[in-house]
Amino acid sequence: MAELVYRPVVGLALTMFKAWDLKIDCQGSENIPRSGGAVVVSNHISYLDFIFNGLAALPQKRLVRFMAKESVFRHRISGPLMRAMKHIPVDRKQGEAAYAHALDSLKSGEVVGVFPEATISQSFTLKGFKSGAARLAQEAGVPLVPMALWGTQRLWTKGHPRNFKRSHTPITIRVGEAMEAPRDTYAGALTRQLRERVQELLETAQRAYPGRPKGPEDSWWMPAHLGGTAPTPEQLRTAGAH
Repeated sequence: MAELVYRPVVGLALTMFKAWDLKIDCQGSENIPRSGGAVVVSNHISYLDFIFNGLAALPQKRLVRFMAKESVFRHRISGPLMRAMKHIPVDRKQGEAAYAHALDSLKSGEVVGVFPEATISQSFTLKGFKSGAARLAQEAGVPLVPMALWGTQRLWTKGHPRNFKRSHTPITIRVGEAMEAPRDTYAGALTRQLRERVQELLETAQRAYPGRPKGPEDSWWMPAHLGGTAPTPEQLRTAGAH
């Protein structure tokens, strides 16, 4: 049932991306295993990230089951689709159930997608990683596959209106080499190593990205350290404290 629903949804997404004339540059898909379980780990800058993460796995003929907020599963349109596609609901108050669900999926040979920052980064820089992805990979005995996206924030992100026009927006995706997750390694140390790998891929994606802001009013999607006007992590922390 999942594949019967998942593949048409992927086809619809590809049709939409063609209509929007997105310029998708994806490299490294061969690092996603063709069989067996794996945990795909990505940065998180857009509401659409899980779709682009999933596209990166298609050349390997893999369908990624993403861990997503439980509220998405309650939506009258997205809910039935998310459940039918076997994505994994995460209730922040009852994370154990989601963890067990993801672990079962990995042990049965599925690819599970995780955003270890937990929420969208409004600074478009990499936030701290939670250790759940590393612990899942260790317990299931599967590799971690780091990934980075850039440009997806220009389509739809937190605090900004959607841009689903024919915008010719470039989207850059970089997939890194799989990392082993030995059980005898401290999950915190493995998580730090994983974050370093994603950071390297993010910087590679940013360097390769062909798009630039059209002017000062269009610089919101660039992080401050690259000359944009996105809020810094420090500004966001200060705002959150008030």
